[in-house]
Amino acid sequence: MSAADHAQAHEHPHPHDEATEKSAALSRRVDALIARLARDGITSEGEISALLDRFLAGAGPSNGAQLVARAWTDAAFKALLLTDANAAIAEAGLDLTHWAPVRMRAVENTADVHNVIVCTLCSCYPIALLGTSPGWYKSEAYRSRVVREPRAVLREFGCDVADTIEIKVWDSTAELRYVVIPERPPGTEGFDHAQLAACVSRDALIGVARAALPA
Repeated sequence: MSAADHAQAHEHPHPHDEATEKSAALSRRVDALIARLARDGITSEGEISALLDRFLAGAGPSNGAQLVARAWTDAAFKALLLTDANAAIAEAGLDLTHWAPVRMRAVENTADVHNVIVCTLCSCYPIALLGTSPGWYKSEAYRSRVVREPRAVLREFGCDVADTIEIKVWDSTAELRYVVIPERPPGTEGFDHAQLAACVSRDALIGVARAALPA
């Protein structure tokens, strides 16, 4: 991990206040319950995620993908998304207050910079834009390793980042959460909005994958 990588890893540390600690404790209890249910064969994490997706109708990675597709084709909207993500999200017709009144920040991947999101303390995550968080995002292994060795972790996800590219690791909090604007993949010239959105996965919005043409 380079000095530049490390400098970015804790740019927004968690405020270790009572509310944040309670949130972390609750998250650990929920994770332990899910693990127990899976271990006993009662249900699986995938089934629980699917149930949550149905319960949280209207929230999901398609929302984040819509924002990215518009940012790729509308320079003014991308500028707003990067400077005031909440205003851009509202302009796009998404109401984050229905899910959680948090401040959002968009970070853009370029030829020189690759961004990745984590929550080192618990599992803070923009559900409205990305859907339910995957199990690996909440795991202690991801939360600790992506800060120390982001290049190695990204490689394990199949996302090789050259040594010449700076990696910025953004630490989400209860008050501030992030979404990545991935690079637009080559070969998408002439794609309409729906086709562009189909190139953006949840993992690309987190930063552990790149946007890609649908298989």
